[in-house]
Amino acid sequence: MKTKLRQSSAVLLSWLVLSVFSLASAYNHRPKLVVIVVIDQFRGDYLERYHDEFGANGFRLFIDKGAFFTDCYYDYANTETAPGHATLLTGAYSNGHGILVNEWWDTQQKRMVTSVEDRATTVVGAGSGAGSSPHNLMASTLGDELKLATQGRSRVFGIALKDRAAVLPAGWSGDGAYWIDKSTGAWVTSTYYRKELPAWVAEFNRSRPEKYWNREWKDADGKTLATTTQKPGADFYTTVGSTSFGNEYELEFARELVSNEHLGSGPTTDLLVVSLSPNDLLGHAVGPDAPEMHAMALDLDRQLGDFFRVLGQQVGTQNLWLALSADHGVAPVPEAAQKIRIPATRIPSEQELKSSLNSALATKLGQPGDYVNALGGSIVFLSAEAFSGLHLTEAQAEEAAGEALMGLSETQPGTRGYFTKVQLKRGEVPATEWGKKYLHSYSPVGGWWVIGVPPPFATGGKRGTGHGMPYTYDTHVPLAFYGSVFKPGYYRTHAETVDLAATLASLLGINAPSSAVGRVLTEAVATSNAAVPVKTHPAAKERGR
Repeated sequence: MKTKLRQSSAVLLSWLVLSVFSLASAYNHRPKLVVIVVIDQFRGDYLERYHDEFGANGFRLFIDKGAFFTDCYYDYANTETAPGHATLLTGAYSNGHGILVNEWWDTQQKRMVTSVEDRATTVVGAGSGAGSSPHNLMASTLGDELKLATQGRSRVFGIALKDRAAVLPAGWSGDGAYWIDKSTGAWVTSTYYRKELPAWVAEFNRSRPEKYWNREWKDADGKTLATTTQKPGADFYTTVGSTSFGNEYELEFARELVSNEHLGSGPTTDLLVVSLSPNDLLGHAVGPDAPEMHAMALDLDRQLGDFFRVLGQQVGTQNLWLALSADHGVAPVPEAAQKIRIPATRIPSEQELKSSLNSALATKLGQPGDYVNALGGSIVFLSAEAFSGLHLTEAQAEEAAGEALMGLSETQPGTRGYFTKVQLKRGEVPATEWGKKYLHSYSPVGGWWVIGVPPPFATGGKRGTGHGMPYTYDTHVPLAFYGSVFKPGYYRTHAETVDLAATLASLLGINAPSSAVGRVLTEAVATSNAAVPVKTHPAAKERGR
């Protein structure tokens, strides 16, 4: 009888313990720190392509010991850096978060503006001029919801070499977003976040950038791939940023941020988003299949392994959740694709295309005019004034521009179709997967515009390659998680990038971002592991938020 009583008591106690620890959430500092790594222009097939060459603690931490979703895609057409980062952290596409492309036409200023440019702020840390902020975001981020849930006690930071890749992930309420001054490599922010740099950032800027100049980047066989010679006119962003030293520099700054801002030591969960920009800078120049890209992937694997090891030492591996993804993929270099009979082509320059469109519209409308303001990716931004002078409505103007775009097939790769802004705003698209992809690309910004549907493997520029297309080579990216709450395995089920924010929000016990449409990836949640207790970090009592 006593034995049965003891067994019953033990079962009850186990159930109570499980129940208590299953309630672990951001509210009670479980986990201590969530780190999301976004690799700029890191295509979805890279992790499997180089799997056997990776070490045990970098990418394979996700692939072999984490939850790795191999079939993850963006379900929109505007595959650029700004909308990609916004999508990952808002759990919404452009029709939810409002970030259309990296740059769009501003109808008030009559010029192209960046997605985060904010003339109400100024740069802090180097130079002068307009700063950057998330004022164009139309939806909350994972970090915003974390701050709301904990009454501001959680801390949220974003870092990248690019301002848009740091600002948009940090959201409206981020404690800080840092990017670099392109000339010197010094880390900067804007007055949206603070009036002056923290002392630790200023100290970092005084000594660290210099050690990345005048170095040789070599592959595993000792072959020199590039040098970072500090010659007249050379800027840090291009010279260092397009080598593996750029990733090393970012991760060094990330380690300093975790340490100096005491992330993971407070009463609630903290969030850090690290966007690694060098892969994109190099990828545009050499393409996805170049030896340099291979070398950068292997170097980054080692660098991430070191970074994760340090994080584990600082906050405890059991207290850390990691997530990995990318903002977009990349097309093959057209000339390389053509060698294996892929019908890849190069799109004329922006100036050539603008001139051709203006001529085509002049013929169609019977009057010359500057009908095209600018181009951004596959989007043609139109002059409302030029069309209004002919008494055309927005819908009529965009329709005319779309037809003109279709008619240029003799002088450029034939456009397969187009969608107007008015059409997308009204939801008047075919009830197909393709129609949905473009509906997800809508945003109210940019004035009047029309978006073309280019043929596959069409790339702009005279050399190198690009992205920004609706095809799988640009939409396929990695999605992976690591931490005690995730069930390790390869998951071939379909996933989308909007699922990252939805999944983390659910596991943290907070609201999903305001416009999130992603699903919670329940197949990868190890509910039994959610009961692992987390010890309180001694520094939590000292930090005094």
